[in-house]
Amino acid sequence: MTVSASGYVAIVGRPNVGKSTLLNALLGEKVSITSPKPQTTRWQILGIKTRKDAQLIYLDTPGLHHEEKRAMNRYLNRIASATIADADVIVFLIDATRWNKEDELVLKKLQQTDRPVILAINKIDLLADKAALLPLINKLKDKLSFAAMIPISALDKDNLDHLEAEIAKLLPEGPVLFPEDQLTDKSLRFQVAEIIREKLILATEEELPYTTTVEIEQFVEGEKLTEIGAVIWVERQGQKVIIIGKKGARLKKIGIQARREIEKLVGMKVFLRLWVKVKADWTDDERALRSLGYE
Repeated sequence: MTVSASGYVAIVGRPNVGKSTLLNALLGEKVSITSPKPQTTRWQILGIKTRKDAQLIYLDTPGLHHEEKRAMNRYLNRIASATIADADVIVFLIDATRWNKEDELVLKKLQQTDRPVILAINKIDLLADKAALLPLINKLKDKLSFAAMIPISALDKDNLDHLEAEIAKLLPEGPVLFPEDQLTDKSLRFQVAEIIREKLILATEEELPYTTTVEIEQFVEGEKLTEIGAVIWVERQGQKVIIIGKKGARLKKIGIQARREIEKLVGMKVFLRLWVKVKADWTDDERALRSLGYE
């Protein structure tokens, strides 16, 4: 395969605008967990797409947001800002149905970069009349010199070929940076922890996703069975009770759903043990964040 261009493509935007859904749709594989709740993505998630003409190394980022009250919020903003600085091309993802102050925050960051920026206007599937996009496009084209402005639907995979073609045009010339068959740089342990966290987010109360994290303590791959032990960390005893549920029902449901997806990932049967433990106020403790892999 002859690849003439390769580079890093940052997907940036406010929380919950669809960045992880877009990454998965572009790759045709799930590498980044998704949920309807903001701040689901906590790391820089790398996804690799090797085409005949280019290797596109996508970087999914946490959403940039104004609130920096806790150490976790400051960490998420640092990751997103660093990704913008490192990228060769930036995809600024916005919601076709609304623009808010956190979109403005991202826009201000992008006004400070010399990297080419493509505006991807997501969720056009929610618009009855596509002409409704014109006022938004006219408003934004005067605020930044975009390399392209492309309406898309990440959920329906609408117009993604056009988006990817425009990205490929902007990549620097050069050889592939990763093997052609590689999809991500994340380890199996990392992917397993993220799958468990996704099922946890989807199963728990509104406030819990922001105060939980998952740590893999045991990962033993046998010939026919993989044994995994994982700890779900929370900040308070009351949160532990919510996750476990009545007679352990909610924790059991999280485990069953996670195990099914992990088995598809590893290609064999999985024995999954989950524990819930308390680490007080870990989301506002820099040392605790680092110990749990947030650095």
